[in-house]
Amino acid sequence: MSTVLIIGAGDLGERIAAGLAASGRVRRLVLASRSGPAAAAVTVASSHDCLAEPVALDARRQEDVVALLARTRPDLVLQCASGRSPWALAGRDDAAARAVTAAGYGLRLPYQLPVLLAVMRAVREAGYTGPVANLSLPDLTGPVLARLGLAPTAGLGNVAMMLLRVRAALRAADPDFHSFHSELPLVRVIGQHSQLQPVMQAREPADPAARARVYVGEEGRRDDGLAYQAPPLALGIRHNQVTAASALPVLLALLPGAAPLRWSTPAPGGLPGGYPVRIGDGSVALDLPPGVTREEAIAFNEEHGRGDGVERIGPDGTVHFTAACRDAVAAVDPGLAEPLAIGDAGARAARLDAALA
Repeated sequence: MSTVLIIGAGDLGERIAAGLAASGRVRRLVLASRSGPAAAAVTVASSHDCLAEPVALDARRQEDVVALLARTRPDLVLQCASGRSPWALAGRDDAAARAVTAAGYGLRLPYQLPVLLAVMRAVREAGYTGPVANLSLPDLTGPVLARLGLAPTAGLGNVAMMLLRVRAALRAADPDFHSFHSELPLVRVIGQHSQLQPVMQAREPADPAARARVYVGEEGRRDDGLAYQAPPLALGIRHNQVTAASALPVLLALLPGAAPLRWSTPAPGGLPGGYPVRIGDGSVALDLPPGVTREEAIAFNEEHGRGDGVERIGPDGTVHFTAACRDAVAAVDPGLAEPLAIGDAGARAARLDAALA
């Protein structure tokens, strides 16, 4: 029975907390957030046989995170806080919002990096050696922090959500799935955050090179089309349910004494994009299909990271944006797409706020 520290108690954090509490594997949940942790903790504790402790925390304050780690001594840390919700621009149709959306999600890295950076620096300062899972745009934030030697153990969501969509398609296609002996084959997925929405909305790209890569069975039979065959799920906060469902197996597998898991998840060890992995004993290792090299998988994900507006990440963690990203915001504020040094993320977030006000 374990202790899990969840940093960020918004809609997604609360969904995951409820799933962990329902698992029977967690004795104590610590829900830390700038706002709302008490309500989330009461809801979880009232619904499941699990202790749920609320903590008011601004996770951008590194020293406060260090103190919390020392006091709570968690077996697992989940970071899902950010400066702005990924859904902050939902429903907006003004010129600035359209431009920022068209630029790709990488432009909003300044909302994701500061909290994660403070948490990972606190992890190092506190001497915490357990696993850290990250939900803040892990396909891009993971490799940025890897340049600083601060990569979380693994990311969550995104490619794992694609995995669930493939499994849904396989279940629907198997008339014997509900029989006693039916079992889905092993599925391994390689893909980037930028490829997620076509998968969720069942919009298969005409160009085969643009599709997420799907491998079925131990032999790794290639069947990319499976990612686009489940019923479409329109863009919106309902996606959080799928995110939580895709994250829970990873989190449970990272707990002490857990059985090994073969899954797909973003940014293992800070790699760009998402990969098939084996999880066991608190660590995560690549589980690539036969014939696929590590270098090939990384190159595929780096290429498709450009779909989020990121051209490359420099050796010091500086993010360089694509020409398409720069063009998209040129009329709003061209400075938004200048190279982003990790130490400038807070100031760039304020500049984004001003442009979107």
